[in-house]
Amino acid sequence: MIGYSRVSTKTDQRLDLQTDALTTAGCRKIFSDVISGSTTSRPQLDACLDYLREGDTLVVWKLDRLGRSLRHLLEIIDELRAKGIGFKSLSDGIDTTTASGKMMFSVMGAFAEFERDLIKERTNSGLQAARDRGRLGGRPAVITEELAQRISSLRDEGKSPTAIAKELEIGRATVYRHLKQQPAAV
Repeated sequence: MIGYSRVSTKTDQRLDLQTDALTTAGCRKIFSDVISGSTTSRPQLDACLDYLREGDTLVVWKLDRLGRSLRHLLEIIDELRAKGIGFKSLSDGIDTTTASGKMMFSVMGAFAEFERDLIKERTNSGLQAARDRGRLGGRPAVITEELAQRISSLRDEGKSPTAIAKELEIGRATVYRHLKQQPAAV
C-alpha cells in the first residue's frame, strides 16, 4: 500500500493527520504535496503514480486530497485500474480492491458522465433557442461598415496595420482580419 497526502498551504493545514492515518492503514511509502488542489501540476502525485506497480494499492485519507474534480478523480482511478492498481480512501470508505468498491466507483463514473451529458444538452438547447430568436453565437462584430472603410483608407495611404490599429484604437488582429478579407490583402 502506497499513500498520497496533500494540503493546500503550510500555514493553514498540516500533513500530520493524513500521514498518521496512512501509516496506521499500513502504507509503506507516502508521497506528500503542499499545493492547492486546483493546481494541475502536483509533483509528488506524479511521482506517486509513476512509483505504483501492478498489485499495489494507492491509499488517500480523503477523496478530495487526490482529484481536482470528480472527473479528474475518475480519470486517475481509471488509469490505476488499467494498470492493475487498487485504490482506497480511508475517510470515505471506498476500496476498489473489493467488488462493492468497484461498483461504487462505477456508479460515480456514471453520474459524472450523466452530468457532462446534461451540461452539453443544456448548452446545445440554449444555442438553438438563441438561433431561433435570430441571434448568432459569438461576440458581436467589431468592424462596422464605417470602420471597414476607415481601415481600407488608412491602408491605401500606406499606413501599417500596427499604425492603423493604434490610430483607430482597435486590436491589431482586428485590422489584419479585415485586411485579409480584402482583395489586396496584407
